[in-house]
Amino acid sequence: MNIKSLELINFRNYNELNLSFDRGVNLILGKNAQGKTNLIEALYITSIGKSFRTKNDRELINFNKNNAFIKVIAEKNSFDIEIDVELEKKGSNSSIKRIKKNKKILSKTSELINNMLIVVFSPEDLKLIKDEPEKRRRFLDREMCQISPSYYENYLNYRRALKQRNNYLKDLNRDNLRDNKTNLDMLDIWDEQIANYGSNIINQRKVFIDKLDNISNKIHSGITENREKLRLKYEPNIDFLDDKEKQKDLFLNLLFEKRNKDIENKTTSIGPHRDDIAFFVNDIDMRNYGSQGQQRTCALSLKLAELSLIKEETGEEAILLLDDVMSELDTNRQEFLIKTLDENQLFITATEIDEKVIKNIEKKGKKTTIYSVDNGNVEIVREK
Repeated sequence: MNIKSLELINFRNYNELNLSFDRGVNLILGKNAQGKTNLIEALYITSIGKSFRTKNDRELINFNKNNAFIKVIAEKNSFDIEIDVELEKKGSNSSIKRIKKNKKILSKTSELINNMLIVVFSPEDLKLIKDEPEKRRRFLDREMCQISPSYYENYLNYRRALKQRNNYLKDLNRDNLRDNKTNLDMLDIWDEQIANYGSNIINQRKVFIDKLDNISNKIHSGITENREKLRLKYEPNIDFLDDKEKQKDLFLNLLFEKRNKDIENKTTSIGPHRDDIAFFVNDIDMRNYGSQGQQRTCALSLKLAELSLIKEETGEEAILLLDDVMSELDTNRQEFLIKTLDENQLFITATEIDEKVIKNIEKKGKKTTIYSVDNGNVEIVREK
């Protein structure tokens, strides 16, 4: 698939913008803090309804305005798709969001999933391997939500139930729990929901990571000329069981066992919100012992595997957003990246880009359009 056009009104530092894009490579160049990342952020929002930079939609609206608008027209399976996202400030701290597909309002954000297939790769992703587990969980959730509406629903319901349980735990102590059956009943309700949605998440993550492991291993071997073997291992916070009912029963039993501890600490101590992924290169754990170069190669392999998996699952080539990441990769990794992505539409932001990289892109027969961004103003400076 490919994005044909983008329209913005009052989004970040853009007052009004209309752009058309090439189905090949779109290079977005400019100095820092001019709005390059804002452009691809807007594109990404149309894929899962969320930004990859902030959880607060209010930040997306121009500081001096009350509303913002994003419109993307894309081609998928030879048909055009139009996605509109409207944002409106409410009160002093909140905002509301309305999403339309082909002019029809979507009742749930999950209805947006699997329409716009977009993968983003930023400098933060290069630190994915060595950073804290939360970053790896965020990667999992972000990528799985995009291709699986059922995962998106389980994720939202789990987060909602977890938040409610944690809020309830903050109001409890051991004494009033012992004397009040209502408190126990309420905890049982939250435990049931958490175990139900959490078990689904564990199962879906295991399947996803196993597929990613197989694909990324082949890609990593290609990047390293068969010198390194990459393996991914899912590390669930609760033992994985193939049987979903047994998984749920195990989850419930553990929640009950940890109940007093959770009341004391005012938080839920077990569940997929504490999962992790391990990365091994030639049997060495990259989180603790990998060099920076190895960790970056692992991250690159992971992103390319993600694109392959989307193709495998949906039959469509995903769009890749490279946000200021080319300068972080050495020449060999840059060339491998470009060589691998013959069929994908690319959006690349950078302060500048080596002419050799542009020539390598054009050697592959991909049309290249270069845009210059200056304080929210965008111009085409080269088409080739």
